[in-house]
Amino acid sequence: MRKSVVVLLTLLIACTAVGVPIWLAIAQSQRQGLDAAESQALGYARDVVFRSDDTGRQIEAGIARLKAQHGHAPCTAQSIDLMRQIDLSSSYIQAVGYVEGEDMVCSSISDGTPFALGPVDFQSDQNFKIRRSVRFPFTPEQAFVVVESEHFAAIIHKDLPIDTANSEPDVSLAVFSLLDPRPASTRGPVDPNWVLRLGDEREVVFSDGSYIVAVVRSAQFHTAAVAAVPLHYVRDRSQHVANLLVPIGLVAGVALALAISYLASQQLALPAAVKAALRRGELFLEYQPIIDLRSGRWIGVEALVRWRRSTGELVYPDLFIPIAEQHGLIVKLTRRVLELVRSDVGDFLENRPDFHVGINVAPADFHAGDFLDCLAGCLRQMRAAPGNLILEVTERGLLDPVVARKTTGALRASGFAVAIDDFGTGYSSLSYLESLELDYLKIDRSFIEAIGTGAPTSQVVQHIIAMARDLKLCMIAEGVESQEQADFLRARGVQYAQGWLFGKPMPFAEVREHLRRMEAPAAVAAGAG
Repeated sequence: MRKSVVVLLTLLIACTAVGVPIWLAIAQSQRQGLDAAESQALGYARDVVFRSDDTGRQIEAGIARLKAQHGHAPCTAQSIDLMRQIDLSSSYIQAVGYVEGEDMVCSSISDGTPFALGPVDFQSDQNFKIRRSVRFPFTPEQAFVVVESEHFAAIIHKDLPIDTANSEPDVSLAVFSLLDPRPASTRGPVDPNWVLRLGDEREVVFSDGSYIVAVVRSAQFHTAAVAAVPLHYVRDRSQHVANLLVPIGLVAGVALALAISYLASQQLALPAAVKAALRRGELFLEYQPIIDLRSGRWIGVEALVRWRRSTGELVYPDLFIPIAEQHGLIVKLTRRVLELVRSDVGDFLENRPDFHVGINVAPADFHAGDFLDCLAGCLRQMRAAPGNLILEVTERGLLDPVVARKTTGALRASGFAVAIDDFGTGYSSLSYLESLELDYLKIDRSFIEAIGTGAPTSQVVQHIIAMARDLKLCMIAEGVESQEQADFLRARGVQYAQGWLFGKPMPFAEVREHLRRMEAPAAVAAGAG
């Protein structure tokens, strides 16, 4: 009897020891899942508000320029040139035009043929006339929002403000005017009554039984953004954990606990994993050739950072570089890139003053006090000159005008070349670029892909080329994949290009071997002479 009681108590304690932690883990996972869904919904809504507000600011600024400079003569060649400049310097506006009645009579993308816009859907308290869903003859399958003020109007892609959370298609997003119950832009099922829950608050998060919903009010415009994450995400995860852990835990608690502990220790949070990658030396570089479009000669390479985890998994830069920027690791990552360049390239550049290595840098690098010293140290160890390095920074990295001017000036004063990367995808204007000390302008691959397609964006690359020519900048076209694209760029004076047409990213040893083969015939010819 006593033995049976002991066995029973032992079994009860064992079951409790196994069951209670699992129960607590499930309860905590449900709480964390709910918190994560609320944070996720709020993050998406804030992002949509940011995009919507940025769109509104760009529209206000563009229309104000047109009214001030060409309000008396809206459809002259000079006015249309200004419209095209506004297109090019804007990240959200698709086109700008002048409206009479229900027709856009001239615009930055038309050949003089008017476009029918249809009636106005509603008018805001700031005297903006809004048309929610306008279709144009050149893209009948796509809907656009047209925002008009004093006859000038901006065309916005209907889905642009909600172009986020693309990896989770079940997430619903919308932008509302607080003066109109119908959404200006929407994706997925959205209940207009959700906006009423906002009341006088700046932002609110709640559950409606099917979704975790976040509503965020704009601080600048009478608009609000909605994001809704399905509750089944949380339920599915919680049910899966319960079905898996409870039965197995009751049968083999210790083994399961050890297994979970082991698996948990292997699954580092991504910021911690990036730190570990830097510590363990899991980053490496590949180099994509940059060629002279006139001669076909390789004149440089761009160093592209890669990350291969100890499991063999390859992590893409689009994932880990933003994480490094957000968590204060980007300066260490840039330093690691410089170390890898030094290791890979060695003294290869010592007698090649006309060959360069392009390195991507971030805004945080500009604020680091020893950035120039690190660059100089790297060059000394490679026996290279400052001209052998091109420092590439995106438009977003140049948003702070004071830091941008000071940094580009200091870099060029030290002999380094500076390139603005992914041009056309950010916020730079012609006047702003003129104030910076730059050497190269890299045309983003999205504009190169449009060459020869007949799409409205296919004309943008010509405006970028004209802008670079006006600024006396050398141009490098990114993502060139066809001979047609290369011929188009060469004919319009673009000096350099990179892309799979000329070479995929490769180890530097392959770069070295290619140049050795190219230089060998020249050396033989020189010796014979």
